[in-house]
Amino acid sequence: MKINRIDHVSINVNDLSAAKAFFLDLGLEVQAEWELDGVLLDKIVGLNNVKTACVGMGMPDGQAWIELVKFYTPADKNGIQEPLANTLGIRHICFAVEDIEAIVAKLKKKGTEIFSEIQQYEDSYKLCYVRGPEGIILELAEKIS
Repeated sequence: MKINRIDHVSINVNDLSAAKAFFLDLGLEVQAEWELDGVLLDKIVGLNNVKTACVGMGMPDGQAWIELVKFYTPADKNGIQEPLANTLGIRHICFAVEDIEAIVAKLKKKGTEIFSEIQQYEDSYKLCYVRGPEGIILELAEKIS
C-alpha cells in the first residue's frame, strides 16, 4: 500500500466567481467546471440535499489542482471565517512563484490583504502570506537562486 500523490485541494467558497477570478489573476487556469447533486454526493460528503458548483483550476504545467466548491445546499450556518495563520486545522496553500515582488505589488493594487512585507528566509526563499477571497490564506514562496 502506498500514496502516489495529492490529487487536489478543495476550497469551499461563497462567491465562486470572485474566487475563480482571484486564482486566474495568480496564473492558474480553469481545467473544468461542473455541478453536482444527488444521493451519491450526499453519501460521499455526509450531508443531505447537497447541490454544488465546482471549478477545477490547475497550474499551466499540470502539477497542481485546486477545486473551488460552492455549496448551494446545504448552506454553512457559520458564514465566512477569516482565520489567522496559527488557527488550528488546514490553514494555507503555498505557491512556488517567480518574481514575488511583482505578484505582491499586483495583489496590493487589487486590495488583497498582505500579512507582512516580503521576508527573506536564510539564503533560500523570499516568503509572504496573503489573504485571498473569503479568508483563504496563501503563502507565496520564491526560491533564491
